[in-house]
Amino acid sequence: MMKPFMHAQLERFAQRLEELDFLLSKEDIMQDMKQFLVLSREHADVAVIASRWLRYQACQVEAQSAQKMLEELNQEDSEMAEMAEMAEMAKEELQSLERELEQLEAELQRLLLPKDPDDERNAFLEIRAGTGGDESALFAGDLLRMYMRYAEKVGWKCELISESESELGGFKEVVLRIEGPRVYGALKFESGGHRVQRVPTTESQGRIHTSACTVAVMPEPDEHASVQINPADLRIDTYRASGAGGQHINKTDSAVRITHIPTGIVAECQDDRSQHRNKAKAMQVLVARIQEKDRLERSMKEAATRKGLIGSGDRSDRIRTYNFPQGRLTDHRINLTLYKLSQIMEGDLAEVLLGLQHAQESEQLEALEVGGLTHGA
Repeated sequence: MMKPFMHAQLERFAQRLEELDFLLSKEDIMQDMKQFLVLSREHADVAVIASRWLRYQACQVEAQSAQKMLEELNQEDSEMAEMAEMAEMAKEELQSLERELEQLEAELQRLLLPKDPDDERNAFLEIRAGTGGDESALFAGDLLRMYMRYAEKVGWKCELISESESELGGFKEVVLRIEGPRVYGALKFESGGHRVQRVPTTESQGRIHTSACTVAVMPEPDEHASVQINPADLRIDTYRASGAGGQHINKTDSAVRITHIPTGIVAECQDDRSQHRNKAKAMQVLVARIQEKDRLERSMKEAATRKGLIGSGDRSDRIRTYNFPQGRLTDHRINLTLYKLSQIMEGDLAEVLLGLQHAQESEQLEALEVGGLTHGA
């Protein structure tokens, strides 16, 4: 049975749709094109929820009719073949309608949840080796491969922006740009500390070591709405790229490092032969990092008043353990444990990401209900 607060919320959407229909039907609406576009976009969003709500209500009426018919038929002489057949049909219809009502309620719950406008954006994924020296850098390389494999599975495009390789392979730091539908929305809960427990290849005694990496997922900034940076606050250095990229790349100072002096935030790119393109990419990463710093500060303030299950995305949050001897992955935020670590490291991340999204939806729904009850009181 649908909760009263949801019922009240959905009724408001139905009323709002009527208001928008009226406003968009006015003769002078086209004179203000900006206002027309705002109302049209809202109408499209509200219409989706209102139409599903209308179907839910119709479904309820049909289910009540089927229930009443079934009760009446059960009171008749059920030994008659025709009556028994009709009762069975009514029962099947009722079961089908109850299933549809359940699906519609779940869909309406999701539609009511507040949306993060950044969810639709591409993202920068940054991995940094932490405690554990060479083993941590090797694990950073494993994480990079895991995310790239997952991106490949879902049809996203990956582009390496910058990398700092370690001596034994792996990375001290690596930044990846991922392009595709809802990249940030799918990966944003990957931000935080990732701990690995395994026997390093350099370990002769076969002892298990614990090391860690940090991951930060940042939405790619909107060029029109991103933070404004004073050029005087930037220091731009060029240098010769190292590592992957072929011999040609070492002959010119094509790599670019940009430092934002007031915050000390640094971004670099050495992926392209063109210094101009590297500078543009580094600038994008820099803006994303500055915006992420602002977002994190806001999130920490909010967390002080209400500690969310998912956490703030701070690097110091230890979010996940990868235990290789046991073949186990544990996400500590949602108490999810999966014994299929080898498949996960090959990019089978769907179950983990879905679990985190469902946890966030439950949190949001709880907050919506509390807000609805408070408003109702």
